[in-house]
Amino acid sequence: MAKNDVKLLGIWASPFVMRARISLNIKSVNYEFLEETVGSKSELLLQSNPVHKKVPVLIHGDKPICESLVIVQYIDEVWTSGPSILSADHYDRAIQRFWAAYLDDKWFPAMRRIRGAQGEERQELVDQVVEGLALLEEAFGKYSKGKAFFGGDQIGFIDIAFGSLLGWLRVTEKVGEVKLLDEAKTPGLVKWADCFCADAAVKSVMPETEKLIEFSKFLMAKMKGAPSPKN
Repeated sequence: MAKNDVKLLGIWASPFVMRARISLNIKSVNYEFLEETVGSKSELLLQSNPVHKKVPVLIHGDKPICESLVIVQYIDEVWTSGPSILSADHYDRAIQRFWAAYLDDKWFPAMRRIRGAQGEERQELVDQVVEGLALLEEAFGKYSKGKAFFGGDQIGFIDIAFGSLLGWLRVTEKVGEVKLLDEAKTPGLVKWADCFCADAAVKSVMPETEKLIEFSKFLMAKMKGAPSPKN
């Protein structure tokens, strides 16, 4: 398939866009990455995702697919010649979708709020995130069966859903001066995170922590209407 037949609308710093990029890399799909400008929406984006008007959007043969986890599942179902991302077992697929939904609906929103919170609220959020990591540590031990990833020997659906958030987890740890992934409490996840980030499908799209921190400052300045920091 020609490269022009597959396009991905996104922003380099978005963990949700990263999910699509990792999945395409796993399947060895050639695609064109169309970077959106922060603070504005291209006409192509508005036409392709008129409901949510946000990235990522995968355009395959002029047909748009929206929402990161939907895109990952679409990629897995369309490009069947590459390694499978979701399990072939129906129950296992349900479990994978459950944890991905938990990450997006509960865990990641709590983590995002840590840096802007103070006092008792901040501690409650940290406790909630740490408790979630303990649950994910338990799940990792159960589903990895002693192997490197939630998906076993190779990156799977939970790995992509969770691993895409690691960059912003590191930003939260550094800027918020808080330890979330702790080797003493979640040794399995610490080792998993290293394996995930070192994988060939991930290395080229996982942003550096310092670069994400600068991007975060840029977003904050933009929201406040102040001059943005120079790159």
